[in-house]
Amino acid sequence: MQDIEAVRFHKPGHLDVIQLDTLPITQPSETQVLICPDHAGVNYIDIYFRSGLYPAKLPMTLGQECGGTVVAVGAQVTDVDVGDKVVAIAFGSFAERVLAERRLLAKIPDGHDVRSATAVFLQGLTAVTLTHEAYRIQKGDWVVVHAASGGTGTQLVKIAKHLGAHVVGTASTERKADMAREHGADRVVVYKEDEMDAFVDTVLSLTDGKGAQVVYDGVGRTTLDADFRAVARLGTIVSFGQSSGAIEPLPLQRLSEKNIRIMRPSLFNYLTTQADMDNQRVS
Repeated sequence: MQDIEAVRFHKPGHLDVIQLDTLPITQPSETQVLICPDHAGVNYIDIYFRSGLYPAKLPMTLGQECGGTVVAVGAQVTDVDVGDKVVAIAFGSFAERVLAERRLLAKIPDGHDVRSATAVFLQGLTAVTLTHEAYRIQKGDWVVVHAASGGTGTQLVKIAKHLGAHVVGTASTERKADMAREHGADRVVVYKEDEMDAFVDTVLSLTDGKGAQVVYDGVGRTTLDADFRAVARLGTIVSFGQSSGAIEPLPLQRLSEKNIRIMRPSLFNYLTTQADMDNQRVS
């Protein structure tokens, strides 16, 4: 049986826990495909698992997405063939061969390169579900996007603008702020982690004191308190990441200050069937 190499960790910790292991290759189940990856994405969730912030079944192969060539298909997979170029959400994608469920992959259309498809797939799906299911953006909404120059942030900005919203982004440097503006953000606030008043003041000023209908927050610990001040009455806070650190426990009575709705969605719980995946589109 052929062996492959995979990037794994056997205990949580810093970067030094990551190692290269040799493993036997695994053939796809009836609903899976086996991919020879050309590219794999690196995401914050890999850091969360490796550091121990998220629980992991150990040893764990890192990586959540890849793009490459199909080398084997399961018995129930009838619309993907060996040799097809695909991009997939695939757990354990930092390996020489990667298994993916058919419902979590897409064929790459002719004329599109694997590298670009891999770079946008997971972030793009995240942005589509956040803007269409976690909170459905309406024309004229005021939308806040934290870390608006990041992979998911830029997709959120572009989709929100496509849907007719006004977008206020945040960024940690002027260079990142310029990137967010280039992707369509109407206003970008450069903030320091310990000083969010300027962000709140900007949102309230732009909305005549009413606040934003929705705040998309992938930063977490350093921004959540300001989100409560910047969101509108009956508004929604969508917390989908914690790049600045784990969020402190939240007293439920804070929601009643403005009858706020707060969500902590998971992309994978929006994509439980093939139909779920097929229905994901910007509209």
